[in-house]
Amino acid sequence: MDPGNNTRISEFLLLGLSNEPALQPLIFGLFLSMYLIAVFGNLLIILAVSLEPHLQTPMYFFLSNLSFGDICFTSTTIPKMLWNIQMQSKVITYEGCIIQMYFFILFGTLDTFLLTVMAYDRFVAICHPLHYPVIMKPSLCGLLVLASWAVSVLNSLLQSIMVLWLSFCTDVEISHFFCEVNQVVQLACSDTSVNDTVMYFATGVYAGASLTGTLYSYSKIVSSIRRISSVQGKYKAFSTCASHLSVVSLFYCTILGVYFSASTTHTSHLSAVASVMYTVVTPMLNPFIYCLRNKDIKRALRRTIGMAAI
Repeated sequence: MDPGNNTRISEFLLLGLSNEPALQPLIFGLFLSMYLIAVFGNLLIILAVSLEPHLQTPMYFFLSNLSFGDICFTSTTIPKMLWNIQMQSKVITYEGCIIQMYFFILFGTLDTFLLTVMAYDRFVAICHPLHYPVIMKPSLCGLLVLASWAVSVLNSLLQSIMVLWLSFCTDVEISHFFCEVNQVVQLACSDTSVNDTVMYFATGVYAGASLTGTLYSYSKIVSSIRRISSVQGKYKAFSTCASHLSVVSLFYCTILGVYFSASTTHTSHLSAVASVMYTVVTPMLNPFIYCLRNKDIKRALRRTIGMAAI
């Protein structure tokens, strides 16, 4: 099969979250608000880390990269959804769908691996505090972020190219508010067995490696904290990773909840509604989690906002 030659369509239809015209203004306002909060909240963290010298540490370096990934992650889906609601259209071009799919997988995978890298950073800080400056050198931090980008690009490139080999006929309705790869593959009128195998294998390998790394780091962290004799020492050690642990729990619980609910209900519409949790809600809440639980970030944000006001 020649890639693209058998594709007899030029566009898909994104059915969105609801077909009720009366609900469209409410959905538009709600998602616009969440999108703006997510973008400006994560942008504030990036600015605070960039402008404050005492935040020039590996932990905040990884946090600023995570915030950048969250901004890009939400920006791959929500602006197109808002545009379609405003224009009263459901159309997305074939090329636009592939591009959206590519960047959605890219930044979704990037967030996953950055959370794993941040877990490793907390593992070194708590389990090997004396060697932390030696181990977490700027060169290693840059290499870890670069490796996360490389793995994410390879994953998104692989899955997007596999979709390009498929041919689509007349069924172009996607029961989602963005081009989710699994739903797009299901619309193909050619054999998708290879795509399904590659997709599940790649997802299993990348997600499994990331989750295993995170769980291993936290198992060592818990073991190290338990060996601390004083209660105050335990609390201080745990507080350094509490924000990250909250973000990791929110990220994985929402994703697992979406896919478990989709597998049990077998309803595409419910899957689309549930996926709002990890595509919009989680990136929106991440800045609040770090700001509310981190005194350094709160002080830096107050100074950054004060400088902007002046």
